[in-house]
Amino acid sequence: MQIETPPSEKPYDKAEGERRGLVIVNTGDGKGKSTAAFGLALRAHGRGKAVKIYQFMKVPSARFGEHRMFEQIGIPIEGLGDGFSWKSQDLEHSAQLARDGWEKARATIRAGEHFLVVLDEITYPLIYGWLPLDGVLQSLRERPSHVHVCLTGRRCPPEIIGLADTVTEMTKIKHAFNAGIPAQRGIED
Repeated sequence: MQIETPPSEKPYDKAEGERRGLVIVNTGDGKGKSTAAFGLALRAHGRGKAVKIYQFMKVPSARFGEHRMFEQIGIPIEGLGDGFSWKSQDLEHSAQLARDGWEKARATIRAGEHFLVVLDEITYPLIYGWLPLDGVLQSLRERPSHVHVCLTGRRCPPEIIGLADTVTEMTKIKHAFNAGIPAQRGIED
């Protein structure tokens, strides 16, 4: 490890632009995309802002750790899918759930009543061709100017990355699962 001297001057100038809703993308093969989006949701909620989370691949009855906590503190979170594709019994049904879920999410974004709308794992229905990319792009462009939207998932379409204000790519350097360690409750779910 290289020891560094802490900066003695601010390493950036103050931004002079207008405050407005952002499109934020968390993508990549590393862990932490949804976790980072949930951190944004907690931060906004802590400031008294209205937040809504849609999970495109989770079932509506999901009871993962985030669901339990968000219910306790009053952040609405809604599963829109039927699990990951390899668990699906009917991929056309999965696609229809994604389309129906997108209509809910789109209406929430357009209504402008939420400061932050999280579209967790939306990249999967996009890259599977279940959702029309043009419709998602149009909704992001035409959203009310104060609404922030955070999208998560692997292989985010480049068109969304181009439109986004902030994009973070999580890079997997190493993962316990690859060493044969199963998913841990409270870490992965």
